Amino acid sequence: MSKLHFTTKHANAASVQHNWYVVDGTNQTVGRMCARIAAVLRGKNKAYYTPHVDCGDFIVVINADKVKFTGNKIDDKNYINFSGYPGGKREETARSLLSRRPEVVIERAVKGMLPKNRLGRKIYKKLFVYAGAEHPHIAQQPKELKF
Repeated sequence: MSKLHFTTKHANAASVQHNWYVVDGTNQTVGRMCARIAAVLRGKNKAYYTPHVDCGDFIVVINADKVKFTGNKIDDKNYINFSGYPGGKREETARSLLSRRPEVVIERAVKGMLPKNRLGRKIYKKLFVYAGAEHPHIAQQPKELKF
C-alpha cells in the first residue's frame, strides 16, 4: 500500500496578485466596515491566504466623512494622542475628529485591526482613505467592494 504525500502550497511574493478595490463609506458603520477592510488588506478573502505573506489587496475608501457610529460612540469615544512630554496628552471626541479629519477615524480603526509587526506596517500602506467622492487612483481601475 503506497502512501500519498500532499504538500501545502504557500503563497509568496511572486505568486500573489494584488487587486484594487474601492469602498464607499456612505452610511457604513465604522467598526464593521473597517473589520472587513482589514480582512481584505490581509488577504483573508483569498483561497491561498498565508499569514506570513502580504497577499492582500489595495483598498481605496471614499466618502469617509459620511460614516456613522452606533449608539452614543460619536460623543463617548475619545481619540488620544500623546507627544511624550509632560502635559502633552490630547483627547478628542469622535464627533470633532470626524468633522475635522474624517480620514483619521478609518485609518486608526483599520490600523488597530492589523498585525503589530513589519508585515502589518507593510499591509497598512495599501490603504488609501479620502473624505470626498474623488480619488486619484482611477488609473488602477479599482473594482467596487460591497459589504
